[in-house]
Amino acid sequence: MTINEIRELSLEELEVKVNELKQELFNLKISKKLLDNYKNTAKIRDVKKNNSKIKKTVVTEKNW
Repeated sequence: MTINEIRELSLEELEVKVNELKQELFNLKISKKLLDNYKNTAKIRDVKKNNSKIKKTVVTEKNW
């Protein structure tokens, strides 16, 4: 998800997206623990990055 796509969302949509990303991150971490040879570790990094983009950058801008 690009920063421009995130900026187009409303605050309510951003909150929903953050909750979805938290759930996805939780599921990825659980599946990584269950499968010792989990291959898609880059997905965890991408979810974390998108979550921080939404929380730190866009929500701060919209609250100004």
